[in-house]
Amino acid sequence: MNAQLEAKLKTLPRNPGVYFHKDATGEIIYVGKAAVLRNRVRQYFQDARDKDIKTQALVAEIYDTDWVETESEIDALFLESEMVKRYMPRYNILLRDDKSQMFVRIDMKSEWPTVSFTRNPADDNAEYYGPFYNSYALKKALRYLRKVFPYFTREPKPGQSRLDEDLGLSPRREDGNELYKANLRKLVSYIKGNRVQLANEIERDMKTAAGLHEFERAARLRNKLQHMRELQRRVMFGDREFLDISKDKALTDIKQLFQLTKLPARIEGYDISHMGGTNVVASMVVFTNGVSDRAEYRKFKTKLQQNDDYHNMYETLHRRFSPKNIQSWGMPDLLLIDGGKGQLEAAIRALSEREIICPVISIAKREEEVIVHRVRSHIDVTYLDEIAQNIREGVRVDRSGEYLVVNLHPGQMNASAHSRNLRGGAMAYPHSDVVKLFQRVRDESHRFAVSYHTVLKRQKQTAGALEEIPGIGPATRKKLLKHFGSVRGLKLAETEQIALLIGEAKAANIKKFL
Repeated sequence: MNAQLEAKLKTLPRNPGVYFHKDATGEIIYVGKAAVLRNRVRQYFQDARDKDIKTQALVAEIYDTDWVETESEIDALFLESEMVKRYMPRYNILLRDDKSQMFVRIDMKSEWPTVSFTRNPADDNAEYYGPFYNSYALKKALRYLRKVFPYFTREPKPGQSRLDEDLGLSPRREDGNELYKANLRKLVSYIKGNRVQLANEIERDMKTAAGLHEFERAARLRNKLQHMRELQRRVMFGDREFLDISKDKALTDIKQLFQLTKLPARIEGYDISHMGGTNVVASMVVFTNGVSDRAEYRKFKTKLQQNDDYHNMYETLHRRFSPKNIQSWGMPDLLLIDGGKGQLEAAIRALSEREIICPVISIAKREEEVIVHRVRSHIDVTYLDEIAQNIREGVRVDRSGEYLVVNLHPGQMNASAHSRNLRGGAMAYPHSDVVKLFQRVRDESHRFAVSYHTVLKRQKQTAGALEEIPGIGPATRKKLLKHFGSVRGLKLAETEQIALLIGEAKAANIKKFL
């Protein structure tokens, strides 16, 4: 351990957060989380006899360590997995793919909402929080939180055992569902990181109840407060393997590169997915303060089904920036389009027609080159022109007409169109953090678009022949299949037989289509 790192470790805080181990070149080689940063990070540099071979190899390469404090342990859970997705450190293995993502599901519109976990969020009007990539730590955290904010894990039924209520893990039904929903909203607030504010509110309510001589209620609030304080002292993560935006180097570099007026707190990424012009969809992913904000994701099904990515991108952006959607979703600080000059031009045209002024760039596949229009991208290209002259920074700017095609990582390239790592190159580049963030946004928009397209394609493949017939609804289809047994039986039936069941007009329509 070098002297500079040794001095730095003495300043580690006792708060939860995420730490970044770096090698001598400044590359992030490992990202980890901790309930107590001071304890967890210092463990790496203690006696090596109890460490496995991988950890020993990691420690041997650590030259510097940085960290970011978070409001709560659950915030650290999310931030760690997001940073692993972005930087792809070579010593992180478990969190690299999207298979382990976990969401907390709360169906607030039910009479008695339940809290559960799922890996596949559905469009069922429930609220989803996440994704979290360490399901073990997440479930452990929610078990502790249940003592503070009791909740149901399954819908209560008459005659059901009330053991969980007696243990204080489920709410008392006689208190009513409105009080229960208010309690769930506090749970959601805690998950989002408002731990200190909630503790202050509970303490205030406890003192008010005591002043009104409502001692039983005051005692319950006192117990909640004690459980919350106990939760702060627990190390949820064990040894298993809201961000301060000013500490995210990628965001500060983006502000400098594109001469933005402020840090890009909200970045929106867009991509198109279809197969030969069928089931055409678009995705909008949102990164808030540098990390994915899944609650803000949106998906679009294009009105015209055609094999024209330029028009599809134009339609998507035109719909996104309708007055209604701007009011509901707000405005981004930066738009990132997946594609080349054509897709960027389509996006710029949609913004122009809506009279929207917003910085917009695109990132081309394979080489991960950033494309900017000199005028209509609403970006000041002064700094890009300056670094083009500085070969030592390793930045190449290819001028092509009205566009700038910027390569922030010359000598490195992807192994495929949507590879998550740049390979090759013998030097570190000053804007590699920007490239990795852009890759993360681009890959996430691609994943989200493809997943929605796949859902529609499967629905199309499994749809029955009757669903394609206009004017034939679910009730009519059910009646026909029940009477004739199958679509084949319906095809063999005479028009008169069908007419006796649903009428002559519908019968004639069905025979025509079948």
